[in-house]
Amino acid sequence: MSDPTLTVLALLGLAAVAAGFVDAVVGGGGLIQLPALLLGLPNAAPVQVLATNKLSSIFGTTMASTTYYRRVRPDPRTFVPLMIAAFAGSAAGAAVASHLPSSVFEPIVLVALILVGAWVLFRPSLGEITQLRFAGHHHTLAAVAVGLGVGFYDGALGPGTGSFFVIGLVGLLGYNFLEASAKARMANVATNLAALVVFIPQGAVIWHVGLVMAACNLLGGWLGARVAVSRGTRFVRIFFILVVSGFIVKIGGDIIGVW
Repeated sequence: MSDPTLTVLALLGLAAVAAGFVDAVVGGGGLIQLPALLLGLPNAAPVQVLATNKLSSIFGTTMASTTYYRRVRPDPRTFVPLMIAAFAGSAAGAAVASHLPSSVFEPIVLVALILVGAWVLFRPSLGEITQLRFAGHHHTLAAVAVGLGVGFYDGALGPGTGSFFVIGLVGLLGYNFLEASAKARMANVATNLAALVVFIPQGAVIWHVGLVMAACNLLGGWLGARVAVSRGTRFVRIFFILVVSGFIVKIGGDIIGVW
């Protein structure tokens, strides 16, 4: 594979900033970053694109997680088991991904996104305040279930992982959108790390591209987390609806062959 030009590298960097911002608020930066990598690196193998995307993303999600932790102070009794389960689920999903084509998952994901988007849109009070639905071990088990389920999806397919973490934490556990987004970023760090544990030994990462994009994604993650914290739950909810709508259009277009 030939090295990208400076212009292409600059455009990939801009895409990484935007992806980091979106990821930090509600997740979904892959909708921006993966197509940019496919366009910018047309000769790269699919596994190289995925691996380079994960390298870039983990920097942004780590920065966003750090910012959220300092400002929101999420409860480690929730995010620690969530992260451990997400790591395990992502590793399992990555193992399954080599045996199942993405076309198996896409219709299911599209239906899930439509239902989730409609649920959030027509329930304006959802996620406004934190009203935990479980206590003690039941709360931990619910967090583990979200981590395993969404983590598996991230390892197997990926698009919208952060948004699925958010809606799982809001809808199942009862967090508000801001707190859910903080914990979702931490879980996303775990799923990205699990993927890199598989990809790096394979030599799949395009390091010189990935590190440039990582620096840009880190900036986007820092900006997105600060904006989300300053604007609060209402902003995160609206942003969530917009991102989910984008996913519906993108995945729906892929299924019917528009793109």
